[in-house]
Amino acid sequence: MGRLQAAPARFAKASPRISSVGEGPDRLRRRDQTVSWRRWYKTSDWQRLRWSCLEAARFTCVRCGFVSLSPRASDMVADHKLPHRGDRDLFFDPLNLQCLCSTCHNRDKQREERSCRPV
Repeated sequence: MGRLQAAPARFAKASPRISSVGEGPDRLRRRDQTVSWRRWYKTSDWQRLRWSCLEAARFTCVRCGFVSLSPRASDMVADHKLPHRGDRDLFFDPLNLQCLCSTCHNRDKQREERSCRPV
């Protein structure tokens, strides 16, 4: 009886679709340099506004009801209800902010915004 031979690798020459680990921070740094409003997230005004939004919501996600037990962790996000798209007044409007857990923000809300559905 003949021996089975290993099948040739069919996907060996395919390029990876997921970027390497070191590429992520460089991409974010380039985006911060080219998109002018990205620096607003680093201002003390934004940090105060973000914190007041999270405190007002008592660190509770308005979508799923998740309550953060460690409010200093990055598991809660002050999210813009309406995308500001570089509008400074809309960016710093406290009535345009809501408290979301990172899962609802990074998965559900981003999916809705990319599909152009109203949130």
